[in-house]
Amino acid sequence: MKSCMERIYNGILKENPVLVLMLGMCPTLAVTTSAVNGFGMGVSTLAVLVVSNLVISLLRKMIPDQVRLPAYIVIVASFVTVVELLTEAYVPALYASLGIYIPLIVVNCIILGRAEAYASKNPPLLSAMDGVGMGAGFTIALTVIGLVREFLGAGTAFGIDLAPDFFVPIAIFVKAPGAFLVLAILIMILNAFHIKTRAGDLVEGCDGCCASCSKTCHTEKEEE
Repeated sequence: MKSCMERIYNGILKENPVLVLMLGMCPTLAVTTSAVNGFGMGVSTLAVLVVSNLVISLLRKMIPDQVRLPAYIVIVASFVTVVELLTEAYVPALYASLGIYIPLIVVNCIILGRAEAYASKNPPLLSAMDGVGMGAGFTIALTVIGLVREFLGAGTAFGIDLAPDFFVPIAIFVKAPGAFLVLAILIMILNAFHIKTRAGDLVEGCDGCCASCSKTCHTEKEEE
């Protein structure tokens, strides 16, 4: 149970795929023009992560090493197709907003990265919890970025007008440059609070502030 909770905690904070590992930047920057879009993309990715991690872990001893990546892609693509069809059927407005980015979950480096780095080497329950943690971290990051961009750029939050009368929307935040600005600010806040990350744990004496660090982080396998 402790290991399962650790996987969830790591995915949300210490190994957050967006704010710490800097993975999945394409959908992160492209679809977060609103909180609803960010949340929808995050939940779709979370669902695919959990189920694909579980299935890949169950089949890890049956898939030959020579064809593991094509096999992972086939598994992930199958679940992405299911998610895409369900979104189109039940949430057509969200489906229209996200467009091509739902099918592109197949090649999201978070999905394939967790399949190769974790699900293919660990038991099903831990792999599923790893998917929950990484998916939740991805969802939270996208929702926060979308919420900040939507409020600053349009004065709304989840489509609800919350801006005071004197508020003047800053249009740049709902455009491409706004995504980079908000992402950079969130990472700056994370570093300012010196939140310990997985990278920091691997370097003796690391305070979690990567911006001012001159050390090089290596995994235990690389050191061996």
